[in-house]
Amino acid sequence: MRRSDIAIPVTMFVLALASTVSAQKTTRIHSGQAGSPHVRTEWAIDGANISVEYGRPSLKGRVLGQSVEPIEGQEWRIGADEATTLKTNKPLRFGTLAVPAGTYTLYAIPVKGQWRLILSKETGQWGIPYPRGKDLGRVPMTMSKPAKPVELLSISIDDTPDGGTLRIEWGTTAASVPFSVG
Repeated sequence: MRRSDIAIPVTMFVLALASTVSAQKTTRIHSGQAGSPHVRTEWAIDGANISVEYGRPSLKGRVLGQSVEPIEGQEWRIGADEATTLKTNKPLRFGTLAVPAGTYTLYAIPVKGQWRLILSKETGQWGIPYPRGKDLGRVPMTMSKPAKPVELLSISIDDTPDGGTLRIEWGTTAASVPFSVG
């Protein structure tokens, strides 16, 4: 077998594999009023274009749930300054919660060591106060610990065979929730 007979199928396989990997792009938006950098992170997951815009507060020696949010039993804006937004051009499903294409504000509430992700229909507001009565819905998140402590709040999406997993990491806390597209 000639080398060129092998090279073409291998090249096509590598290109096909590369096209299935989700692309992530992060853009800095501004510095924020208290110095927390604000970013927009974008992903392509199963034909959906999903973005999250949020402020990335730093722990600066503070402890989650004690000297800094999230506080047990209180809705938290997941970030700093303006409310954190999730935009999607395709419908998503977080567990039993159907999320139509559109823009939503993300909040979380820790209760008894577990977090619930809140998707709010209210958008364009400052992060607080929490807009009561505007929820699209709430879904439980899986709690874990990141491989190493995370100084700046981080929101990411992992591409999975069944869609994706939205992941929030800060300090020694990681909360995640799987979703599907369509």
